Amino acid sequence: MPSYFERRQIKYPLYGLIAVLLVLLGFLSFYNWLIGAIGYLLTGILIFFLFHVFFQIKKETKEYISTLSYRVKKVGEEALMEMPIGIMLINDDYLIEWTNPFIASCFNEDTLVGRSLYDVADVIIPLIKQEVETEVVSLHERKFRIVHKAEERLLYFFDVTEQAEIEKLYYNERTVISYIYLDNYDELTQGMDDQTRSSLNNLVTSILNTWATNNGVFLKRVSSERFIGVFNEHILQLLEKGKFSILDEVRDTALKQNVPLTLSIGVGTGVSSLPELGVQAQSSLDLALGRGGDQVAIKQPNGKVKFFGGKTNPVEKRTRVRARVISHALRDLISGSDKVLVMGHKYPDMDAIGSAIGILKVAQMNKREGYIVVNKQEIDVSVQRMMGEIQKNEELYARFISPEQAYEIATDDTLLVVVDTHKPSLVIDDRLLNRIENTVVIDHHRRGEEFLKNPLLVYMEPYASSTAELVTELLEYQPKNGKIQMLEATALLAGIIVDTKSFTLRTGSRTFDAASYLRSHGADTILVQKFLKEDVDTYIKRARIIENVYFYHEGIVIARAEEEELSNQVIIAQAADTLLTMDGVNASFVISRRADNLIGISARSLGDVNVQVIMESLHGGGHLTNAATQLQNVSLKEAEEMLTAAITDYLEGGNKE
Repeated sequence: MPSYFERRQIKYPLYGLIAVLLVLLGFLSFYNWLIGAIGYLLTGILIFFLFHVFFQIKKETKEYISTLSYRVKKVGEEALMEMPIGIMLINDDYLIEWTNPFIASCFNEDTLVGRSLYDVADVIIPLIKQEVETEVVSLHERKFRIVHKAEERLLYFFDVTEQAEIEKLYYNERTVISYIYLDNYDELTQGMDDQTRSSLNNLVTSILNTWATNNGVFLKRVSSERFIGVFNEHILQLLEKGKFSILDEVRDTALKQNVPLTLSIGVGTGVSSLPELGVQAQSSLDLALGRGGDQVAIKQPNGKVKFFGGKTNPVEKRTRVRARVISHALRDLISGSDKVLVMGHKYPDMDAIGSAIGILKVAQMNKREGYIVVNKQEIDVSVQRMMGEIQKNEELYARFISPEQAYEIATDDTLLVVVDTHKPSLVIDDRLLNRIENTVVIDHHRRGEEFLKNPLLVYMEPYASSTAELVTELLEYQPKNGKIQMLEATALLAGIIVDTKSFTLRTGSRTFDAASYLRSHGADTILVQKFLKEDVDTYIKRARIIENVYFYHEGIVIARAEEEELSNQVIIAQAADTLLTMDGVNASFVISRRADNLIGISARSLGDVNVQVIMESLHGGGHLTNAATQLQNVSLKEAEEMLTAAITDYLEGGNKE
C-alpha cells in the first residue's frame, strides 16, 4: 500500500486530469450531445470512485497518525519511568517535587518527593547555586554525572560509576619511568680500595632491590651510579604516601657505614609516550640534582613539580676542572658578543652586586664593554654604602646603568648574564630577558621549578656559599689582561661574608680559597665591615620584631611584626638570623609587612629543618638553611596561618610543592 505522503503526491495530478476531462467533454457535447452525456456519466462514476478512495486514504491516515502518537507517547513514558537515567524536579527551596523511580532506587528509597536536597544530596547544592551545568559527584558509593537545567529546576543523573572505574584503572596502569642516581658515588669511591667499594656497592644494590621488590618496581642498573625504575601510577601514589622513604633508608644505612651517600630520583609521569616519559624523568633528575640532591622530583604534565626529601645539606661536589671549563665557556660567549649586561635580582644584596662587579671584570678582561643593570631606588642601606664607595671610582660607577638604559643599548649580539637568581620573576627587569636572546645563569641557590628560558650557559652550584664565590673562581681562569682592583675584590668578599654570616654558615674549603684569592688582590675587610654597619633605628626595628617571638614547635620559633610596622627585607632577614643565635632555636621564621605592601617571610635554620621546602610551599625558595618568600593580598595574620600550616605539613612529612 502506498504511504500517506505518496498518496498526497498522487492526489493533486488526478484533480488536474479530471478538470481536463470535463473541459474535453464540454467541447464534445457541443458537437454530439449523446456521446457527451455518456462521457459525463462515466466521468461522474470515476469521480465518485476517486472520492471514495481518497476518503478511505484519509481515514487510514488518521488511524496511522493516531497509532504513531500513541506509540511515541508510550515510549516517552516508559523512557521517563524505566530508563537508567535519574530525573529530579526541585523548587526554589531545594525541596524535591518529583523524581522518576530510577533515582529513588539509587538512593535506596521508595520515594524522595517532599524531601530536602540538603538531606538527600547536599553536595549538589553548591553546583546549583553556582549554576554549574554539568559535574561528576559521588552519591551513595556511586558516581553520577549531573546535568543541571536551571530554568526548569531540573536535574538529570547519569550513572558513570563503571566509566569512572575504567578511567581510574587506566590512569593507575599508566607507565611511569624514573631515573635513580647515587649523588656522590664516584667521589666517595675514588679513594676506596676494591673490597670497600664492592661492599658499598653490594649494600646499595641490596637496599634498592629490596625496595623495588616490595613496591612492585622493575629496577635495572645501567651504570655504577645510575638505575632505571619502571612502575605505574598506582605504585607512584603509594610511594608518594610513604614520602619516598627509600631516600632516608639509603642515607641512614650509608651513614652507619660512615659513608655520606645520598640518592636522587627523577620521575616522568602523566604522558603516554615512552620517549616523552624518558625526557621528563631526566629533566626531573636534573632539577633534583640542581637543588642539591638527596630528593625526588616529579614533573607533572601541567608543568608543576612535586618534591620529596632534600633534608640534608648538599655535599660539595664541584671541582676546579668544572670551574675552569665553565670559565672558558663564558670567555668564548663574551668574546662572541658586542657587549655584556649583568643583572641580579630585585632589591639586590651584597652577593648580587659583588658577583655582578666580578662578571663586569670578566668582560673587561676579554676586552668587551660591560654594564651592570641596577635600580638605584631599590637597594638597601648596606648596598647604598657600597654604592657610595663605588661612586668615588668614576670609571666603575659609570658602568652602573638603569634598566631603561640597558634596554636601549641592547642588541641582537648582546650577552646577558643573570647572577644570584635563576627565576625570571625575580630579576630586576624581565623585559631584558625578552629583548636579549643570549643569556647566562650563574647562581648558588637550589634550582626551583621556575627557570630562565633556554640559557646558553648555566653554572648553578647549590654547594657554594655564594654567587660571589663562584664568580671569584671564574676570575682565576680568565686572561690576565687587567688587574683586579681593591674595590672590586672587596665587593666580591663582601658578598661571601654576607651570605656565610662571616664564614659561619654554608662554608666549605673552596669558600676560604676564594676569600684568600680576593684578600691577595687587595680586598679590604675593614671596608666590608663599614658596608655592613647598621644604624640605631634599624637595630630598634629588628628588636621590636624579635620581641614578639614565640615557640611554635620544639626548636622552631616564629616572630611577627605589628600590623602597622613596615620593614625591608634586610631587617626581616637579620631578625631571623638573630633568632637563630638564641639558645634552643633550630629554625626561625620572621613575618613582616614591607613598604611595597607585600608580606615578607624570612626563614633560617641550623640544618635540622629544611626551610627551603617550607618556603617553596609558599611559592618562595632558597637553601636548606636560608630561604624566604613574599606573599601578596593577605594580612599578617593570614600569612602567619599559612606559615604555620606549611611548617606542620613539613613536620608531618608532606614536603612537596
